[in-house]
Order: sequence, then structure tokens, then C-alpha cells
Amino acid sequence: MKDLALILLLFVGVACSQKSLSPSETAKVVVESFYNKDNQKLSEYTTVESYQSFMSIQDIMTANTSGKSNFKVLQEKVDGDIAWIQFSTSFDEKPETFKLIKENGRWKVAEKGLREKGPF
Repeated sequence: MKDLALILLLFVGVACSQKSLSPSETAKVVVESFYNKDNQKLSEYTTVESYQSFMSIQDIMTANTSGKSNFKVLQEKVDGDIAWIQFSTSFDEKPETFKLIKENGRWKVAEKGLREKGPF
């Protein structure tokens, strides 16, 4: 019985020690894991649909990139469980925008709806 209690205590400790990232921090993790091809981390911070979309373009988009991302948040809007982050990186000339949703208490990059427009 002591062993079971110890295992449960360790599980709760590990679960609580995982820091919930802000939408901006999550967007940065997604950009850097995408370009560094850290697909395990990328899958942790994206919805299933977004992860599949990233995988379909990863080889093309990362072919001629290297170095630091120089990720910079330009605008951020959070409204409940939905957030929008507009950012720039050294990998793209134009700013990009991510939609994020809160899933099980964690922010994840999600797909925009067909006719959905962001706030900026």
C-alpha cells in the first residue's frame, strides 16, 4: 500500500511541476520546435489538426533555415480560452499570426476556422 501511495504522490508531483506556458511562450515554443524539427515538443503544444498541418509543410519550410528564431511578439489578444499572437521571426519576412486555444489547462496552437479572421 505504501508503494501505491508513493507512486501516486510522485505522479501528482510531476503533473503539478509542469509549468503552464502563456500564449506568447507557447507560440515561441511552437515556432522553435517546428524549425528545429523537435516534433515531440511540437505535438505537445499544438492541437492534433495543427500538428498535422505543420508536419505537411515542415520539410519545405525548414529547408533553408538555420540559426536563432529571434521570435518577437508584435501583438497579443487573449479572450477567455482563445488567444491570438502576431509575431515576427528571422525565418520569415512577414509577421505571422497564431490562434491558440486552452486545452486541458494548457495553451495550444490551433487551426483557424474556414472564414475566421483574427483580431489584427
